Amino acid sequence: MGLAAVPGETIGSVTENQSRDTNGKCLLAEVFADHRIFNFQIAKQGTVRGFLFFFLFFLLSLPFIFVNTALSLFYFIFFFYFRSVNIAAFGNERDGFSEDSQQPSLIWGYLGRSALISQIDSSLSAGHAGNPAFTQYQACVFGNVRLVVHDCPVWDIFDSDWYTSRSLIGGADIIVIKYSVNDKNSFQELKDRYIPMIKKALNNSSVPVIVSAIGARKNGLPCTCPLCTSDRRSCVTTSEGAQLAKELAATYLELHTLNDFYIQKYFGGVLEYFMIQSLNQKSSEKMKKKKTQKGRRVQPPQLEQPEKMPILKGEASHYNADLHNLLCCCQCADVVFYPEDLSMMVEAHKVILCSVSQLFMLLFEVKSPADILDASIVQMARSLFAVEPGTALAPAPHGAPPVRVVVKDSIFCSCLPDILHFIYSGAFHWEQLEEDIRKKVKDPEETEHVLEKVKCILKTPGKLNTVKDCRSHQMKRLHNTSLRLFFNTPVLADVIFKIQGATVPAHRAVLVARCEVMAAMFNGNYLEANNILVPVYGVSKDTFLSFLEYLYTDSCCPASILQAMSLLICAEMYQVMRLQHICELYIITQLQSMPSRELASTSLSIVSLLKKAKFHNSDCLSTWLLHFIATNYLIFSQKPEFQDLSVEERHFVEMHRWPSSLYLKQLADYRNYVHSQKCHCTVM
Repeated sequence: MGLAAVPGETIGSVTENQSRDTNGKCLLAEVFADHRIFNFQIAKQGTVRGFLFFFLFFLLSLPFIFVNTALSLFYFIFFFYFRSVNIAAFGNERDGFSEDSQQPSLIWGYLGRSALISQIDSSLSAGHAGNPAFTQYQACVFGNVRLVVHDCPVWDIFDSDWYTSRSLIGGADIIVIKYSVNDKNSFQELKDRYIPMIKKALNNSSVPVIVSAIGARKNGLPCTCPLCTSDRRSCVTTSEGAQLAKELAATYLELHTLNDFYIQKYFGGVLEYFMIQSLNQKSSEKMKKKKTQKGRRVQPPQLEQPEKMPILKGEASHYNADLHNLLCCCQCADVVFYPEDLSMMVEAHKVILCSVSQLFMLLFEVKSPADILDASIVQMARSLFAVEPGTALAPAPHGAPPVRVVVKDSIFCSCLPDILHFIYSGAFHWEQLEEDIRKKVKDPEETEHVLEKVKCILKTPGKLNTVKDCRSHQMKRLHNTSLRLFFNTPVLADVIFKIQGATVPAHRAVLVARCEVMAAMFNGNYLEANNILVPVYGVSKDTFLSFLEYLYTDSCCPASILQAMSLLICAEMYQVMRLQHICELYIITQLQSMPSRELASTSLSIVSLLKKAKFHNSDCLSTWLLHFIATNYLIFSQKPEFQDLSVEERHFVEMHRWPSSLYLKQLADYRNYVHSQKCHCTVM
């Protein structure tokens, strides 16, 4: 049966009237109340216990939280420190006469646009108001390496603030010393004054130092002849820069110009190598406790120095010896001196005598008495010499009788051979001439009389007037200046060269003395020996004039590399070896001073110069050009003329190329390895 709901009743429970006992309490209500109180107490006890447990856990966790935070901060600072490189750069790459003050510096050019420039406290002045002692550059290189550079363009910081300069050197990982090759004074001050300070601050530490010689050497004068050493007195030579780097145990670099090649590839490659070396050193010293990463680490390749270029040794001048030998062999003599008694005869050459004395110019009618300002010279010429009547003073063909001159003073005529040797030698050893005349004359008065006549003969305004002047070292070289008066002039000329439709006058005596090929040509069984007009083939007029200028003056100044090569070919044709060496030296000097950008864009074919040098037996120049091509392999390998090299030449260039192919391959592999490292790269 089912149960029905009745008001006042609860299904499954007892009503209050039915369950109240004699004490008036409801047993069922007490049961429910006790049950609710029990549940509340249990909940309250659980909440308090949980709070206590959480609080206790928090207290116990505080040390771990602090330690973890400290370790995280430590590792952040640790890795941030070892991911940075400090560079201290000293010196100015611009010379003191440069007007391009906006030209970027070497370091700034390397960092490029990614650098952030910030100046430090202006109190560190370098002696110029408003100019900071150094500029701080900051940049990220290699992706995540912080590069901090302190660039000090002036050296005065070593004098004004030694503590700051010593701190910069002490905190630097790499030191860069810059100077301009065209500022010799600043370089000398750096070498004598500041290099000892840098060595003292380094204190035998292993900090790498880079010495950078910047700029192409400039010539202050238009003349670029290799013999004119005064043109390069204001330039710092390569040997001086290398010696400075040797004192600091530094790496020496020459940057002819601040272009992309020299800054990024040349200077940048060396700087990257030392940055990698510095980071490796930091990693090995400060992270000894850290476990080494598994696998073999790829080491950075070492950039070897380019091979030394062949050294060309110049040939000493034998100009004076050539003229003296001309007197001894008596070739092409066109004047004869003899006394009145015909007891002796002395042969000579009018062009040589006229080049040193106005008296002989008057005697051989090169000048008239009106042209001679000193009357004593005219009087001496008339009293001492007399040209034999009927003798032709004008230039005569080869084989014609020479001019006969009578020497009226017999004692002077006996000393004439010694006097001519004195004149032809070009050294002007006056003391030796005095001694030779004393031995021959014996009488002191007559000796002094002869010497006074010699002084009068050699008297030239501003050159040789007194005994003191005779003994001066300034008269060591006279012919190379005076013979220039007869260069390319018809005066006393006895041969005329016909070249490219033009005529060039010359003197057989000078040509025979200075060139063995011409000596054989004018004295042998050739047509040129008896002809005044001599044709010349195979060379241009300008080149032949430069060749004759060297024969007359013992110097030459080619206007360009191509003209120097043409003159070299002419010198090889006439077997004048010293002129050939001068042309080789000029070509090498010009190529060495050529900036890489100009070398890359020039239309001058170095390979063509190499072919000509080999064809004309210029072994020194051809060897040097091969080394030059190999040293500048990255430039010449991109030119079409590179394909014109022979198999042997190409093999030589590949064997001696710089940088080598092995280094470039190792560098590419190393960079790929570095970029493949996602994080914790202790090198880059």
